Amino acid sequence: MTRSRSSARAAGSRTERLVADYLAASLDDDRIDRRPKYGSKDRGDVGGLRVHGQRLVVEVKDCARTDLPGWTSEAHVEACNDDALAGVVVAKRRGTTEPGKFWVFMTVDDLLALMTGERHGHRKDIV
Repeated sequence: MTRSRSSARAAGSRTERLVADYLAASLDDDRIDRRPKYGSKDRGDVGGLRVHGQRLVVEVKDCARTDLPGWTSEAHVEACNDDALAGVVVAKRRGTTEPGKFWVFMTVDDLLALMTGERHGHRKDIV
């Protein structure tokens, strides 16, 4: 059975809420929350995350099919929109609703940015 557009949006919203609440509780930071949508200037699904004093964009996905190139590209565009250090993807793992068991996807340059606090590569290359 395929999902309708409205059921897919509802699943995405539930997953975003799960991830935001899990991160906020785990990091004991009540500034972490779901972000409102900004259309073409979207800045990610979870706001309030910081690493090395800089913003971190998290794009949350609850999809039956994996699209790593598309998802990471979207996270990078949103990181640029938010002037963030990096953009990462959190994808719901089939068979569990525990956010700590979900997958995290990023480029090696994003990993380096998280480790060093400095963006690696050129800004135009992150898309």
